[in-house]
Amino acid sequence: MLENVYRKGENTAFAVFLLKFVEIPWEVRYNSMVIDAGSLDFRALNDTLRKAEEDCRVVGCRGQRFIAAGMAEKNITIDGIPGNALGAYLNGAHITVNGNGQDAVGDTMNEGTIIIHGSIGDAAGYAMRGGRIFVQGNAGYRAGIHMKAYKEKMPVMVIGGSAGSFLGEYQAGGVIVVLGLGLQGKKIVGYFPCTGMHGGKIFLRAHCGDVKFPDQVTARPAKAADMEELQVYVREYCGVFGYDMATVLHAPFTVVTPDSKNPYKQMYVAN
Repeated sequence: MLENVYRKGENTAFAVFLLKFVEIPWEVRYNSMVIDAGSLDFRALNDTLRKAEEDCRVVGCRGQRFIAAGMAEKNITIDGIPGNALGAYLNGAHITVNGNGQDAVGDTMNEGTIIIHGSIGDAAGYAMRGGRIFVQGNAGYRAGIHMKAYKEKMPVMVIGGSAGSFLGEYQAGGVIVVLGLGLQGKKIVGYFPCTGMHGGKIFLRAHCGDVKFPDQVTARPAKAADMEELQVYVREYCGVFGYDMATVLHAPFTVVTPDSKNPYKQMYVAN
């Protein structure tokens, strides 16, 4: 296991020996614990992360599952592609991925931040009840499925590109923003968005005249109050990925919320 880990403050020659095949800047190697995940399975990788007392940088990530599941109060940077359920049950840690993510990013997330410098697979933010997910690229099917708010917690997911079919399926709370950046005329969302939605809110950066929403939700142009709320999320997104906020906001936005006159909640059994 030793050859996979380097901690700050270790002997320089020893560090160079351990990391001579890892092409990352020296200042990054020296200021955090670097874990070479190339030969580690998901159990060994997560065990190493949990035992670390400092911030961690994972290099050579090759699809290991459940990375940082349930973790709190730790900054983790991942170079490569993490596997399914990245940050599942996350409880306050901050994860940055320099690459794409796979399915179930932020599954049942409670608190913290996940930043993806790429795109993600299906079912991102499944049942998340707090924290932030920022995706520079696209999201697959069922992003935000069963997303909900809990007491003072308000989960937010911002997707920079497009979202696949069934966006916000059964959404009960929280906020989803889809910005549609770089789509070049392609649809911002796939089929059957907001199916079963009975809480929360979705912002779509488009007129959405070509999107078919179910009868149980209301889709309308964003008003001044909506834009004021939206600025908070877009400012965070642009700060993370280096976009100009004014440019991103200079576009029509559609707001989708449950229709109080025809709600889905009448189809569910009350607690």
